[in-house]
Formats: sequence, C-alpha cells, structure tokens
Amino acid sequence: MARTTVVWCPDWPVVASGIDRRRPVAVLGSGRVIAASVPARAEGVARGQRRREAQACCPDLVVVDEDPARDARCFEAVLAAIETVTPLVEILRPGLCAFATRGPSRYHGGDAAMADAVGEAIAAVSVDGIDARVGTADGVFAATLAARRRDSTARLVPVGATPAFLAPLPVSTLAEPDLVDVLERLGIVTLGRLAALDAVDVVGRFGPLGAHAHRLASGLDPRPPDARPIPPDLDVSTEIDPPAERTDRVAFVGKALADSLHDQLSSRGLACSTLAVVAETEHGERLERRWRHEGALGPAAIADRVRWQLEGWLSGSAASRPTGGISRLTLVPEEARAASGRQLDLWGGRATGGDRVARSLARLQATLGSGAVTVPELRGGRDLRSRVVLVPVEAVELGEGGAGEGRSLEGPGPAMGVAAPWPGRIPAPSPATVFAAPVRAELIDDQGQPVTVDGRGEPSAAPRSLSVEGAAAIEVTAWAGPWPVDERWWDPSARRRQARYQAITVDGLARLLALESGQWWVLAVYD
Repeated sequence: MARTTVVWCPDWPVVASGIDRRRPVAVLGSGRVIAASVPARAEGVARGQRRREAQACCPDLVVVDEDPARDARCFEAVLAAIETVTPLVEILRPGLCAFATRGPSRYHGGDAAMADAVGEAIAAVSVDGIDARVGTADGVFAATLAARRRDSTARLVPVGATPAFLAPLPVSTLAEPDLVDVLERLGIVTLGRLAALDAVDVVGRFGPLGAHAHRLASGLDPRPPDARPIPPDLDVSTEIDPPAERTDRVAFVGKALADSLHDQLSSRGLACSTLAVVAETEHGERLERRWRHEGALGPAAIADRVRWQLEGWLSGSAASRPTGGISRLTLVPEEARAASGRQLDLWGGRATGGDRVARSLARLQATLGSGAVTVPELRGGRDLRSRVVLVPVEAVELGEGGAGEGRSLEGPGPAMGVAAPWPGRIPAPSPATVFAAPVRAELIDDQGQPVTVDGRGEPSAAPRSLSVEGAAAIEVTAWAGPWPVDERWWDPSARRRQARYQAITVDGLARLLALESGQWWVLAVYD
C-alpha cells in the first residue's frame, strides 16, 4: 500500500455556498441533505434527510441547492495552497483530495511536520478560516478515515498499522448501505471482523462488492488488480485559436474531448479512473490538475470535471488565475480499469442503476412505439399542476444516473423556465399531493361567513373553520396568506385571478387553498 495523505475540508458544500457557517445551513442534492453546518447539526439536521424533515428539526434553516461547479471552483484556492507543499495532488471530490506522502514527508522532516505545513499553507490563503484536516495512512481509504478523526493525534497512522487502525471501526464506514445492512444482521459490525473472514467466502456470498469491501477492511489497495497503464496515444488534445478566456467556450471544447477520450477507451475495453486535465495558455503557462474516481468516469463525468476545473482556473483569485487565454487543452487518462460496459451482472460486472433504467425505457418504447413512454419533467410556472409535465422519453436527455435532467432536446427546453423567478408561485417545500382537479371547499370566519379577499389582497376576516366538499366544518388552527396572483392579464381568454392560503386544521392536515371567482378550492395537501 502506498503511503498517502488526505486533506479533508468538512462541510465543503456549506463553505463554498458563502453563507455564514455560524448560521444553520443545509445543502440539498436530489431533494436530500448532503451537507449541513455545525449549528444545523446541533438542531438535529442530518445527511439524508428530506427538506421537510430538516426544516421540521430547524425552522430557521437556510436551504441551499447543490452546485458541484461552485464547490470545485472554490476548492481551487485550497489546491493551490497544497501545491506549495507537493506538486502532485489528486482531487477525489471538491473538499477532499489526496497526494503521495513519501516525497513531501522526507522534505519536511516527517509526516507530522508535513501535515503542519499543509495546514499552515491552507490557513495562509483562507480568509474565513477553512477547517482543513489532514490524515496520513497506508492507502486512501484509511487516510480519509484518519482525517475525519476528531482526535488530531490519531490522524497520523504509523506505517504498517493501518489494519489495526481500521479493525475497531464500524462497517458503516464502507458507505455501502445495502451491504452494511446485511453485514450487521450477520453480526459483522466492525471492519476487523470483516477482514478476519476468508476472502473467498466473502466473494462467494457478496460478489465484487464484497471483495472490494474486504480489501478495504483489510487495509489493502481498494483498486482492482486489472488496473492497467494507458498507452500515450490515448491522450486527447486540441488547439484553441484564438485563445479563450471564457469558461463556456473552453468547456465546449472539453466536452468534445471527453467524448473522444471515452470512445478511444471504450474501443479497448477500458474506462478512465484517474484523469489529468492540462491547459496551456498563450503566455506559455501550464496548468495541470488530477481528478480521481474509485469507479469509472463516463463521458458526462469527464466533461463535468473538465468544466469544474476550468471554472476553478478561470474564475479563481487574481493570484492563481492564468495571465492569458487558454490556447491548448489536453485530457490524459493516467489510470484505467476494465470497463463494465453493459454487462448485466452475470459474471460480476456491475452496471449502474441508471443504465438499467435507460435500457428499460428503451425496450418499452420499442414495444409500445414512439411517444408512448413518458417521463416527468420540471417546468416553470406558478400553477402546481403545470410545473410538472409528462414528456416523451426521447425528448429528454438522461444523465449518468438515468434520471431526466430537464433539458429537452427539441427547442430551447424548459430549464430556462425553471430558473425564472416566477413571482407568486408556491414557495418550497412543495405539497406532497396535488389534485388533478381542485376540490370545492368553504373557508368560514368567526361570524359564520365565507372569508373573502378584496382587490388589494386584504382578507375580510381571519379563517376559523374549513369545510371540504360539503363535509362537517373542521377548526383551522393556523393559516398563512393570502397571496394574490394575477396571471396573463394581457390575455382575456386565459386570464385568472386568485388568492391562495395555507391552512392547518385540527386533524393535522395542511392544505393549499385558493379563492377564485368567489369560490374556495383545495388545490393540494402537504405532508
């Protein structure tokens, strides 16, 4: 195992958002919390929670959407600081990087002195006190766990002591929920117990995933032995004339290079696992950064990392930004492994769930015909029912995970509409159930009269009870509104005016109500 040092910046998506970390902040990706600030975690916010769960734990929570490009762009300052200690740094993800320890450790007089040098270098460029933690061990997995230790003295694992360091740690550190659940039910609760099992038995029971987990628990190299060197002719490069100083222009070139690189690797049955992005400027400057992935980088993942890196270089501080435009871009696959391709898990090849989804949709479309298979897509608008529409699957670009990315392949696409402000739309969190047809209701005040809203948006009285579809009236315990909406005032045939309320009744249900043309309607129900 190669001696490795990992630098980990906790809660990096929160740090990169630029919001004061003394406030409760949570970053959401795919509708779930992926990072939270210390005050937010103190209120009970945890990774994996949905937005509603997190806001229920902390009503003052500031919610920020995930932005990998922003995270990578901000992390460039940290990488530039680490490069003053060692020139070869591999990015595992924004907020986490690694480098070989042997050379820097000898130069600085030992692992401890080198870790101090890294911390001081990062502190020198940090304006808001970035918390950077350094861990050193035999291998990336153990070094990452060492960096996450609260006890700073335990972050330097002696040479050869990695298996003993890993043995008492819980199997949950493997970050494979399905596998961990089975292991814990079998009584294998620590990495030491997993490492004590015979590797042949683990592979026979759990397949390639079990083999990978067993190697990690044993302190061995997690990379499979079929990793192979890349012939130099697989490097892809292109000249940019005139030199480009805008990220979007260089990123467009990077996307074409990513596709070309992936095609060359695929033709040889390979997939890239470590990628070097090299840029040369018109003034002779050379910029190079390595991105590492424990799995395999597909064409979209390669293009994303190229774009993130270019944004980090071209949008960074004046001290680290190149002095001229980029005149040449090169992608170098420094390490690869056998590509699993579309192997259907028959002999151990592991395909992603997104690939299976895409293949299933393709088979359905071939059977039922073009346009028969539809997927939900997010659109802009103020009305709940019009914000999500069903579109033919062939009109939506599927990402690596197989999910629709909201970019139509025909016309400008709905993504621009989604990003529009849309004043008057229902604020987050969105209702859990939206009725296909509004349900008739009556909102009554203390005097037994229907609540009305005048042209200035002022209610006639506070609501006291609610009756839905003629049922017995239920007491209203809390309410918010009204929010007047006047849509398409320029089109007499499509114009609509309504006032919306949110109301919670004594039975615990939260409803979205709307008053239109003198009639109250229930539009949706919240969890």
